[in-house]
Amino acid sequence: MRIITLNLNGIRSACNKGFLPWLANSGGDIVCLQELKAQAGDMQPEMLQPPGYHGYFHYAEKKGYSGVGIYSKQPADKVIIGLGHAHIDAEGRYLECQYGNLSVVSLYLPSGSSGEERQQFKFQVMDVFLPHLEQLVASGRDVVICGDWNIAHQEIDLKNFKGNRKNSGFLPEERAWMTDVLGRVGWVDTYRGLYPDTTDECYTWWSNRGQAYAKNVGWRIDYQLATPALGAKVVAASVYKAERFSDHAPLTVDYAD
Repeated sequence: MRIITLNLNGIRSACNKGFLPWLANSGGDIVCLQELKAQAGDMQPEMLQPPGYHGYFHYAEKKGYSGVGIYSKQPADKVIIGLGHAHIDAEGRYLECQYGNLSVVSLYLPSGSSGEERQQFKFQVMDVFLPHLEQLVASGRDVVICGDWNIAHQEIDLKNFKGNRKNSGFLPEERAWMTDVLGRVGWVDTYRGLYPDTTDECYTWWSNRGQAYAKNVGWRIDYQLATPALGAKVVAASVYKAERFSDHAPLTVDYAD
């Protein structure tokens, strides 16, 4: 089973950069999308249901903002839209599709980089999300949460870790939260399970400033976190950089049957 996650930074923009032809050849059984930056009325038929895929979406109320989606070759048995908190769900940040005993979540945690107000909102979402993460682990289901977590967990997860200790995405509180999620709560960081020490190859996002992409001054903020039994089935993981559809790169993880 191949699962892919990608922050599109706008589905219309990504499609103009060749995302759909790549998707058709990606081999993805389930593909999680973040930052659609589109409403239902903006979506073309091939965006709603690419050939061979069923599409599910959680749009933000604000136009041209946020939003998450899931493409899957098999139809979902059940779709859960949102976390049940209206002020968070208005931003289109959580979508869960269930397939038998498997749950796949497309997640877009807020960024706090635009200012203190958004950083406080990010902390609020993290506080709400933590008990949900605990419940998912306790559910007995196989769960994988794919998405842009907007947190680089360790120093090896970003190029300039020394200069970013006071910046959103690498704050001590954010990193401690991620440590708690991966430690006490029990989620498995699928990429790090295979590549515990990788640095330059692990990055999934690059700033648009200062030739960050060309110089590979990146961050690893896109993850697939799995419940333990599913996490033990990971056989391959890779970041795709041969083409560029967004300021993020697709993260592909293969799970044994």
